[in-house]
Amino acid sequence: MIKAHLSLHKEARGAVELSEKIGVALGQRPADILITNGRILDVFSGKVREDAVAVAGSRIVGLGDRSAKTVIDAAGSYVIPGFIDPHVHIESSMLCVTEFARAVVPRGTTTVVADPHEIANVLGTEGIRYMLRSSRHQPLSVYFTLPSCVPATSMETSGATIRAQDLAPFFNDRWVLGLGEMMNFPGVLAGDATVLEKIRAARHHGRRVEGHAPGLTGRQLDAYCAAGITSDHECTTAQEAREKLEKGMFVMVREGTGAKNIEDLLDVVRPENSGRLMWCTDDRHPHDIVDLGHVDAIVRKAIGLGVDVVTAVRMGTINPAVYFGLRDLGAVAPGYRADLLLVDDLHDLQVRTVVRGGVVAACDGQMVEGIDPPAPTPIAPSMNVRAGSLDFSMVAAGRRVRVIEVVPGQILTRQGIYEAPRCGGSVISAPSRDLLKIGVVERHFSTGNVGKGLVRGFGLRKGALASSVAHDSHNIIVVGVSDTDMRAACETVAAMGGGLAVACDGAAVATLPLPVAGLMAYEPVHTVRKAMDGLLKAAHGMGCVLEDPFMTLSFLALPVIPELKLTDRGLVDVAAFAHVPLFVD
Repeated sequence: MIKAHLSLHKEARGAVELSEKIGVALGQRPADILITNGRILDVFSGKVREDAVAVAGSRIVGLGDRSAKTVIDAAGSYVIPGFIDPHVHIESSMLCVTEFARAVVPRGTTTVVADPHEIANVLGTEGIRYMLRSSRHQPLSVYFTLPSCVPATSMETSGATIRAQDLAPFFNDRWVLGLGEMMNFPGVLAGDATVLEKIRAARHHGRRVEGHAPGLTGRQLDAYCAAGITSDHECTTAQEAREKLEKGMFVMVREGTGAKNIEDLLDVVRPENSGRLMWCTDDRHPHDIVDLGHVDAIVRKAIGLGVDVVTAVRMGTINPAVYFGLRDLGAVAPGYRADLLLVDDLHDLQVRTVVRGGVVAACDGQMVEGIDPPAPTPIAPSMNVRAGSLDFSMVAAGRRVRVIEVVPGQILTRQGIYEAPRCGGSVISAPSRDLLKIGVVERHFSTGNVGKGLVRGFGLRKGALASSVAHDSHNIIVVGVSDTDMRAACETVAAMGGGLAVACDGAAVATLPLPVAGLMAYEPVHTVRKAMDGLLKAAHGMGCVLEDPFMTLSFLALPVIPELKLTDRGLVDVAAFAHVPLFVD
């Protein structure tokens, strides 16, 4: 029934004068679209009622039957607001903005608030401008928070440094909603002048300041909140989330590819505080988007775990809209933007039709013909590694070593102390003990820096994995059994201009080129997903036990997530916020 009417409304509609909208609302003029026979989920009252939805231009102008130029028969489907992701790094999808929009809009995501700190750590303010340019005229509303930590710390080599004065002009852009996640919480607590200057700039412009404070508690959390930081998406326990809620923060419950927190935080979702909770994806890989979905997948999972349907939908629609001051998003009501989803079952929550800004944009998981996002915006190469310069050898300078211990399903790690695996005077990988070499190769300025360490939890029996997606500075990170394969994997990544690679017996066996800043591809999601499948198959074939080793690998260079990480300058004890030696004695 719905499909029969799609052809009547494929063209984008221009702005409608306010007087015309009022006329349509009063029934004096026909609506552009009338969605009939639908059951509206009212996020304000929490009730479901049968009614029609009238649309003029990009706005909902009324509820109830009236004349219309185009009628869409919902045939009993539920009408709910389009989903909003309040914290996402588009770069982590490995898709350029155009292909990201193609991938998530059919799943019901009509608005995202993106933090482009991945590309900013590679290209600086030009990376921010690139993302703003790329987001124009998309069938997806892309708002931004500005990267607050470029570089994330002084303990690594980033591709750029962004100061408060560099960010200031961007706050005047209507698509910029705030300052992105303030990962440098030690800098906040220490009153670091450069950190506080960025916070002041955001507050001066009336913008939100987003948080990132894993495990912060007590007086330290008090101080962090007192600085004006209003949200956090890093909670991994109910106790942590409760304290942050009690201290006035909004909590974004994350369910990405590398970090899945929804089950641990379910007990926090209560009627009395659900208005201060939101879902977010943060970092989500193509296979999860294709196989599971985007925000729709989180809402669906929450409902399946027992969260009330209305609460689950609110957390993915009106709550983030209210939080960011997006006053015309997140509800099916007059005056709101006509970002609407038609779903047959509120519990199964499979999105059948997506109306975005009054235009039918997708149906049955596919973009509607004629809804064409702009062509991907090209960008200059950004990979600078000297060929033949990589050395992963490690002198055995002691008996025991610090080891990064992977925590499956989380981006935090543990710090273990183990007997050093050695051969003669060198440290080697010991796959029988699941102790593997890990390296981080500086790739922005060809400095030759190579951070070296050991990691446990990958389970590789042979070969190596390498990636230029290594949060947040995005140097090349590699883990492997032999130096030869580690070198081959890294050199493959460098030769592609960035990307992911699996190497074995001295040669690459699977690759995914990411030429956009070494982070994103120009290809569609299914092409990227197919390449990812090849990488994962190769990695698992070499013994890797992690479901998505590349997502895990990408966070092992992030020195703001506890406990032990590795940068191009060496091992970092995150709690001490300082470099530490590999050997403990």
